[in-house]
Amino acid sequence: MKLYQHNHRGGAMVALCVLLLPILFPSLFTPLGHASPSILSEWNAPKHRHARLLKGALQSQTSNEQQYDLWMPLANQGWKPCVESTIAFALPKSSQGYIQVFLDGGLNQQRMGICDAVAVAKILNATLVIPYLEVNPVWQDSSSFTDIFDVDHFIDVLKDEISIVKELPEDFSWSTREYYATAIRATRIKTAPVHASVNWYIENVLPVLQSYGIAAISPFSHRLAFDNMPMDVQRLRCKVNFQALVFVPHIRALGDALVNRLRYPSRKNEVVNTNYLREVIDAKEKQGKGKFVVLHLRFDKDMAAHSACDFGGGKAEKLALAKYRQVIWQGRVLNSQFTDEELRSQGRCPLTPEEIGLLLAALGFDNSTRLYLASHKVYGGEARISTLRKLFPQMENKKSLASAEERALIKGKASLLAAVDYYVSTNSDIFISASPGNMHNAMVGHRTYQNLKTIRPNMALLGQLFLNKSMNWSEFEQAVVEGHQNRQGQLRVRKPDQSIYTYPAPDCMCHA
Repeated sequence: MKLYQHNHRGGAMVALCVLLLPILFPSLFTPLGHASPSILSEWNAPKHRHARLLKGALQSQTSNEQQYDLWMPLANQGWKPCVESTIAFALPKSSQGYIQVFLDGGLNQQRMGICDAVAVAKILNATLVIPYLEVNPVWQDSSSFTDIFDVDHFIDVLKDEISIVKELPEDFSWSTREYYATAIRATRIKTAPVHASVNWYIENVLPVLQSYGIAAISPFSHRLAFDNMPMDVQRLRCKVNFQALVFVPHIRALGDALVNRLRYPSRKNEVVNTNYLREVIDAKEKQGKGKFVVLHLRFDKDMAAHSACDFGGGKAEKLALAKYRQVIWQGRVLNSQFTDEELRSQGRCPLTPEEIGLLLAALGFDNSTRLYLASHKVYGGEARISTLRKLFPQMENKKSLASAEERALIKGKASLLAAVDYYVSTNSDIFISASPGNMHNAMVGHRTYQNLKTIRPNMALLGQLFLNKSMNWSEFEQAVVEGHQNRQGQLRVRKPDQSIYTYPAPDCMCHA
């Protein structure tokens, strides 16, 4: 009888534990989603995949000459910014109607869409309604244009180019996102081809404007061509990107505070008030101004899963990423047809934090380098970043540089967090992105426009080097340095079909 009571009591305890599991460990019971990491893969810390190179990197010494060359600013390359139109235009007395655009994607994709929307309004002689930013499906961020960008500055800079309104007049208040989501509407343009021409807009959108006084274009990302555009339209797109789109004051001020703390570490713990007043640095302190590099570590779960590469997390990680791929993309990931070795040799695998750390060390950055980590959420968490931190102990990010009070206005808002990183990146001495993507492309273009140093990893070379397990540190270092000599910000003139936002010369720049 006692044994029965004991077993009954034990069974009850087990049942109670099972019932409490979802409360104690909710992430184990969360449906698979874009931002939900695999608990199995992230609880098992990934092993070092390049232990031999890591040992060499930790023991290596960088020469003063190498350091000097590495941090040397770019020389003048014979180009200067040119965003003003060469033709004097006056705004027409009457507009053809209102243009609405609905923009999806992350901050940088939306930024490019805003520039294109201004250009389309110019082409059609229409009044642009401040673009509507869709809720980000990955990070569930509902930040609006006015949450991110200084709308009054935007309108003022472009006032001589196009007419812009913050919201539709009452007669058109029915034209909302919800209105277009419920049925087919005559005022919605949903057939705009990718990289549509000027003529396409004149033939397909202008008649809608003339008939209804309004046209809503959705989807709109990448819906305007880069080639065969009038020069004044190209220059206008450049003007929007480099002059009209500035972040709201509290983003800029927080960014300034982070930049100053990176340049002057002694000020890191000084408190900035909730208005993010700019920190004032006296002349004496300026003499000790330090340099820093921004690393955009694009290593989230989406990137890892879509690449179909092996990242050293073992069987649990492989299964978690394979399941994620199947749920999110239903098998439409072509990379999954290739082996890890094939993908790496072609440069199609994102660099892990360990690998980007080895690249930085080979280029000449050392443990005294001030490194700012621009990232949202890293797949694998701190365990994945530990090797990078071991190589660069002076690595910082928003959380380490700013107090919780200072970060209150951006907490949990992916677009605002990305805006701060964008601002810090445009003010760094050197920028490097671990993998290609919208942030990489936008920053390459912005820093080319400013003539600032930007290192572009040679993905194919690095993939092949990391596959060679017999390579020692000196061989790796030499191969990396030689493979990146012409990938440090040298201006590249845009070719047909390439984006003016990544390659601003010659559309946004002139020969000096």
